[in-house]
Amino acid sequence: MRSPIAAPRAEPILFAHRGASGHAPANTIEAFRLAAALGATGIETDAWCTRDGEVVLLHDGTVRHGLRRRAVATMARADLPGDVPSLDALLALPWGRRHLSVDVRDPAALDPLLSGVARVPGLAARTWLCHPEPDTCAAWVGRVAAHSPAGDGPRIVHSERLGRMAEGPERRFALVADAGVAAVSMHRDDWTGGLVALAHRFGLEAIAWDVRFAHQARALLDAGCDALHGDWPDRLVDGRDGTRDPRDPTSGSGAR
Repeated sequence: MRSPIAAPRAEPILFAHRGASGHAPANTIEAFRLAAALGATGIETDAWCTRDGEVVLLHDGTVRHGLRRRAVATMARADLPGDVPSLDALLALPWGRRHLSVDVRDPAALDPLLSGVARVPGLAARTWLCHPEPDTCAAWVGRVAAHSPAGDGPRIVHSERLGRMAEGPERRFALVADAGVAAVSMHRDDWTGGLVALAHRFGLEAIAWDVRFAHQARALLDAGCDALHGDWPDRLVDGRDGTRDPRDPTSGSGAR
């Protein structure tokens, strides 16, 4: 069991979901660069492995090839469209103190990911690897420990909807905490202040995704969430800083 978390992060992590994907094509170097420019303190992406073993970043693991779609796992890196970035291209960007969150869609991508982030000074300890299956998360905790025996490797995140936790959140949180998982990531609508407190009691950080507006970001941070994911990182920044956003439906003269 992890030690309880007494308080949320003083500096919450603001992850740009697939880069600044509300402003630029998702999972592109353009979107990743823009996310940093807009104030994101973390970058989120999705990882798959090609047939020849290169980790590439795209959402569903398929690309259009002629008149049909093909799985990335059946294709060589050289056969993919040029706008599909590699993990190496992402890691070559300036990182500073930013975090990296990866939905590891293809288990074959795990070991190359561990090796890749280890090459960027300090990044491994700021990397979060996400998966919905508790058993897979537990196995990955062991893989990370073997790869980073000093304990400075990536953290494993259990990412799931509340409604799919058949045993209920308390038992699920206890299960993944006992396995050494570091955080639980759920949809913004799933979190309440009580569930954040429950996660913290089990030593799990609370991460909310699909945060679309500044007022949602502010409410989730007020509830104690440690990190947020959203397509518009500038709106996450506005929520963190208390800035009114004219695109937010609660802003302006008609807001209630």
